[in-house]
Amino acid sequence: MNLQKKKCSVIILAAGNSGRMGEAKSFLKWNENTTFIQKIINEYNQFACKNIIAVINSAGLNFYKNNSYNFFNDITVVVNNHLEWERFYSVKLGLEALKEKQFCFIQNVDNPFVSQELLQSLFADKDPFSYNAPYYKDKGGHPILINNKIINSIVNTSENDLNLKNVLSAFNKKKIDVSDETILYNINNMKEYNRLFKK
Repeated sequence: MNLQKKKCSVIILAAGNSGRMGEAKSFLKWNENTTFIQKIINEYNQFACKNIIAVINSAGLNFYKNNSYNFFNDITVVVNNHLEWERFYSVKLGLEALKEKQFCFIQNVDNPFVSQELLQSLFADKDPFSYNAPYYKDKGGHPILINNKIINSIVNTSENDLNLKNVLSAFNKKKIDVSDETILYNINNMKEYNRLFKK
């Protein structure tokens, strides 16, 4: 039985060089059988997002192919060949690939803790005039949910190397209080990974 798709998409940001980690964060193990990016894809599939887009770099794509993974088969994969333009360009590339520009989650690959409860909290309060950001004890985290107005603004800008936080500051933000501390986590190095996953 197919889930009825929701009018939302997700851009998974996975094009970073992962210099501090020493290996691609996308392919770190969530558990014995699942990588970070695979776990994230599974969550958004379960949430019934209409479009799932992963923005990766060429090295990540090669790693994916060389290891005979198949979890990109049913999603859209976009390769960022200009890593010097950083996060904003990855967001822009992903948004340009959307088939329907309605509501869209922006998901970092180094925070694989996203859950159905969190996605539902953000999506249930979606707003055509604001973007939604989860907050835990007055601290903002990820993912965020942006609307059609923001999507079009980013896609239509001629610049590629803007700061995403600065771009978003021009729009209204709705703070969604949650009880999930993991919205604040970013796994940037192997020490953090080992601490959280007890390797």
